[in-house]
Amino acid sequence: MKKLATGKRLIPNRNMIAGAIFTILILFIWGCMTTPKQLKIKDTSLTFPAGTIINLQNRQTLSFEELSDILEKTRVIYIGENHADPSHHQVQLQIIQALFKRHPDLTVGMEMFDQTYQPILKRWSAGELEQDVFLQKTHWYANWRHRYSLYSDILDFIKEKHIRLIGLNIPFHLPRKISIGGSDSLSPEEKKHLPQHINTTDPDHRAYLKKIFSHHRIPGRTNFEYFYEAQCVWEDVMAEAIARHQSDSPMIILVGNGHIVHKYGVPNRAYNRTQTPFKTIYLASVGTEIDPSVADFAWVTPEQTRRKHPFMK
Repeated sequence: MKKLATGKRLIPNRNMIAGAIFTILILFIWGCMTTPKQLKIKDTSLTFPAGTIINLQNRQTLSFEELSDILEKTRVIYIGENHADPSHHQVQLQIIQALFKRHPDLTVGMEMFDQTYQPILKRWSAGELEQDVFLQKTHWYANWRHRYSLYSDILDFIKEKHIRLIGLNIPFHLPRKISIGGSDSLSPEEKKHLPQHINTTDPDHRAYLKKIFSHHRIPGRTNFEYFYEAQCVWEDVMAEAIARHQSDSPMIILVGNGHIVHKYGVPNRAYNRTQTPFKTIYLASVGTEIDPSVADFAWVTPEQTRRKHPFMK
């Protein structure tokens, strides 16, 4: 204990203690602010900052040009997304633009539209529709519901360059019905939208969905088998659409990350139909941890800025 000049010991008072605690707290906060968040690779000591592209097969980083060289030779390219994250859509647009320079006959398939809107998507690609009419005719906010501005740059580029645009999805109300009552509960007219083959036999896929089901309880959705059937219908429908619309030029698929993890959602189902080689790109923000087997490549994005409501522009 420090002594005063008079020989008396200096006894800390409450103000001195509070000041010391405040100083330590400020230093801690400053340290957190000055240490950028990283993406962590599970079961390794590897971390990567935002903007990094990772080859998950060898854990090595690569440049965008190197990734583009690989994708140029790939027939089907899946780019995952967190639907509400603007940075994910910026990455998707960057890849579409780069591949378009090399393959002007590129095709883009999107989960965000169901297949019944294909005539409208064809007119959009031809440059025949204005945005407000496009939103009305695709019933965007009745179906997809996420802010259109998240996707507007991608769709504007597709329109400007007349890129073939394919709707991949099943009508959006059908998976919800199946998850509650099974596919047998659908009307004959509704059953016409089901895929020709539904694969419910993948044990890894089933285990992955079982975890999701156990953490997200929705009134009326209590039967896991119905929930799992709905997911498989959903993904086999998209796989069927991809197989049907493939050509000799590359096809870029924009779909939620959950549909491409470990490839047992849409990618493997499409491959089983066509045997066409593909690559998967998983987009993940800093501050998260991913399994290295989740995809072929990972692209690290900035921390997401959350908005309060999906309809906010």
